Amino acid sequence: MRRLLVLAVLVPGVSLAAAERAHHWAYEGAEGPSHWGGACAAGKAQSPVDIRSASARHAVLPALEFHYRPGALHVVDNGHAIQVRVPAGSSMTVGGERFELVQFHFHEPGEESVDGRRSEMDVHLVHKDAAGRLAVVAVPFGVGADNKAVAEIAGHLPAKEGREESPAGERLDPSALLPADRAYFTYWGSLTTPPCTEGVRWFVLRSPQSITAPELGTFAKVHHGNARPVQPLNGRSVATS
Repeated sequence: MRRLLVLAVLVPGVSLAAAERAHHWAYEGAEGPSHWGGACAAGKAQSPVDIRSASARHAVLPALEFHYRPGALHVVDNGHAIQVRVPAGSSMTVGGERFELVQFHFHEPGEESVDGRRSEMDVHLVHKDAAGRLAVVAVPFGVGADNKAVAEIAGHLPAKEGREESPAGERLDPSALLPADRAYFTYWGSLTTPPCTEGVRWFVLRSPQSITAPELGTFAKVHHGNARPVQPLNGRSVATS
């Protein structure tokens, strides 16, 4: 099982050196999710969760407004997932609050569960506001038509973990990862990797995007099974638009 330490870009204020001094972790075995410890074990607002659509609270929720722009492609294998580092300039606005898109990464299978079922893959678009608060948009993927953005990333995967591929002249528009229908579930949760920091706003899109079976297979060959088990809601409510 490939493993590396959590990238500090997910945790504002934490340096990579500090993260590397923390601990190793993995998705299976002696360093798997049941051994992560800290907030991962003691937290009461952890992610991902199993969203039950019948019990989700229907509400008038603000639209997710995406202001993504094409930028240079930077693909990283961080040891746990394929991650794309996003140049400054792309953002999301919800209810008048602006969040800068920092990076996005892939899980296979998808981490979010709806009515007991996980998607074949998902992408987590990680955003941060001016105060350092995180908001993550999760987009499920199912096998179907080709996805231009995913195909572009799959064609430039690093040969080794810890490496970054930045092919000259290649640009990527993160908007291509989003479905046309932006209806969503939302709840308060955490990072899904150590240190499992809580206070993260989650927006789980209800409509899936599509990828081809070969695209899915390309990601599965690198990081298959990089999905944390679902966590108890512990009384938290899930709202849906």
